[in-house]
Amino acid sequence: MNKNARGKLKAPKGTMLRTLKALFHFYPFLMTFTLILILVNAVISAIPAYFMGNIYKQLEFAEEAIKAGQTVVWSWVDGYGGEITKSMLTLIGLYMISVIAGAVDKQLMAVITQGFLKKMRGLMFNGMQDLPIKYFDTHTHGEIMSYYTNDIDTLRQMISQSLPQLLTSVVMVITLFGLMLYYSLWLTLICLAAVAVILIVTKVVGGGAGKYFLAQQRAVAKTEGYIEEMMNGQKVVKVFCHEKEAKADFDKVNENLFVQANRANRYANMLMPILGNIGHVLYVIIALVGGVFILNKVHNVSISGEGFVTVAGGIAVLLSFLQATRQFTNNINQVSNQVNSVVMGLAGAARLFALIDEKPEEDFGSVTLVNVKEENGKLIECEHRTEEWAWKKPLADGTTQLIRLAGDIRISDMDFGYVPEKTVLHNISLFAHPGQKIAFVGATGAGKTTVTNLLNRFYDIKQGTILYDGINISEIKKGELRRSIGMVLQDTNLFTGSVIDNIRYGRTDATDEECVEAAKLAGADDFITRLPEGYNTMLHQNGANLSQGQRQLLSIARAAVADPPVMVLDEATSSIDTRTEAIVQAGMDKLMEGRTVFVIAHRLSTVKNSDAIMVLEHGRIIERGNHEQLIAQKGQYYMLYTGAFELE
Repeated sequence: MNKNARGKLKAPKGTMLRTLKALFHFYPFLMTFTLILILVNAVISAIPAYFMGNIYKQLEFAEEAIKAGQTVVWSWVDGYGGEITKSMLTLIGLYMISVIAGAVDKQLMAVITQGFLKKMRGLMFNGMQDLPIKYFDTHTHGEIMSYYTNDIDTLRQMISQSLPQLLTSVVMVITLFGLMLYYSLWLTLICLAAVAVILIVTKVVGGGAGKYFLAQQRAVAKTEGYIEEMMNGQKVVKVFCHEKEAKADFDKVNENLFVQANRANRYANMLMPILGNIGHVLYVIIALVGGVFILNKVHNVSISGEGFVTVAGGIAVLLSFLQATRQFTNNINQVSNQVNSVVMGLAGAARLFALIDEKPEEDFGSVTLVNVKEENGKLIECEHRTEEWAWKKPLADGTTQLIRLAGDIRISDMDFGYVPEKTVLHNISLFAHPGQKIAFVGATGAGKTTVTNLLNRFYDIKQGTILYDGINISEIKKGELRRSIGMVLQDTNLFTGSVIDNIRYGRTDATDEECVEAAKLAGADDFITRLPEGYNTMLHQNGANLSQGQRQLLSIARAAVADPPVMVLDEATSSIDTRTEAIVQAGMDKLMEGRTVFVIAHRLSTVKNSDAIMVLEHGRIIERGNHEQLIAQKGQYYMLYTGAFELE
């Protein structure tokens, strides 16, 4: 799925219209053919009352003839029997067509439903890859997963069951209305009065359910988000004996879900019994009024030309009309029964479309990253990997300029806040010459990770500048910028697959040999070779069969195989023991050679050899210099290093 496909799904009015438009967009022929089959099946299912009325009429006429002393000879070909035979054979033929049409449309609807859900999941997932980091920072994993489970399931039920049944019932109601009008205008007017009551009840009761079903879907998402959070943090819950509080918090979330679901279903479940009883009352009223018409030989206004003047004709009309009325009210009830599922499905669809419509990450950059080689002192762009990189910058005259990627980064007068009303970085200015190692030190919340997030353009700054090799990073395409910066985060994320596949995640075209070399550089080769199947050992559940330190080593190896010119190490050795840290640090030193490196660390021993150390406090740089200079100043860094003050 591409963004253009996402855009084509937009409809001007309402979730229902948009859903139908999307269905016809993806399956124009199948949807049209299925719709025809549903209409044929609905019409056929509505007209047996006409043929049954004809049978009743022939029987009544035959009975009256016998009472009048006439001789009635029954034949399956001629006379009354012939008419009955024609009606019965016609009914049998129509029912056979109905069975075939019903079977085919259900099979096609199953194909359409599953295919549509597949495409919707593709749109959602592909669109999600284009969303900014901010979206994932403000939505829990459980809440996002709810889109792919609960909301998709409600949409499935609506498309595969509720909409076809709703359409069938509506077409049958219209057809039956025409048939009732054919038999009797007066009785039809009574039915119209009942329909008016039904519409009012449906609007009052059913209309209130919509907002509560949407609230219910949101409550489900919050509940799943809380459960997912508790599952991930179960060890912490156990360690701190937080079970009682966790249960209490879950009870609150669960209670909210109960309240919203109870409200939605209370409204929804009231509708069908009310409408069902209206139908029963209508049936009785039609029978009573029709009986009065027959006894008083009331002239019937109808298209059929038959009326209540004769008892035989009146009974035939009344029986046919009663059968049509029964089907009419049953289908009205069926409509009300499906309203619940449709409303719930539309609530789910509204959330899915809201996810698809989420504004993707904006990128107005035009500068790209290319492989180059140098010939006669001039950079030349290459198609193959050369281990030398350059920025390809478009110029105003239509030409391009190649600027060697050196790793020179300069930040000037930068202020930043995740939300406009709260600034977390104040007047940050620093520079990193190519090949320098810059360290950030400070308490939690000082703004260290925020600086590195801004280098990657996970968030864009509103004030100040960040220059990368003399180019404002807002001019560089985000994907190209991130290709040039390798990151090793404190939180490791491993994926289902082999060890070597997880290392290759850093660069998909890396060979097995390059992955092994990266593992050796990171100090991970030793434990990998001791795994049951070595580099081919399968990992599951974020590498649950590895220790935290081993997972971190694989994360470092992944960055090593990417071989980026700039590295960001965010607490990269925080989960590694002191002995392993020495091994990794040696490998990291090799990895950092010739690269610009930004290091965030609580262990000050890992930043002693940095070219510059920035001490941050409350979003401000309060000290800067190398280790010896900062120790000589005897300021904040000195107190941290000597233990007079500890990081929190």
